[in-house]
Amino acid sequence: MVHGESLRGEVKDSALVGELAEDYRRASLDAPTRLLLEYAEQITRDATRITKGDIDRLKAAGFSDKDILEATHIAAYFNYVDRLADALGVQLDDAFKGSGGHPAG
Repeated sequence: MVHGESLRGEVKDSALVGELAEDYRRASLDAPTRLLLEYAEQITRDATRITKGDIDRLKAAGFSDKDILEATHIAAYFNYVDRLADALGVQLDDAFKGSGGHPAG
């Protein structure tokens, strides 16, 4: 779980990372964060179904256009990289796995 290891390094809360890995919908999150994760999930499942209403809900929860753009970039990038690696059968070596997803460690 490379992404989880990376997140664990960022938030310093192993319990929360575990909850997120299990099911973010049941994790101890505030409402805006949960909404943002739902948005990221929709990008992953079918980005063509994102509506103006989805964006308006994010804005109403306090996210700026810049925040939404950044979240969109991150979700889309992770999806791109994961799909590319899956399609090519890329296997991460142990050094990369242990670095939290960053080749430089």
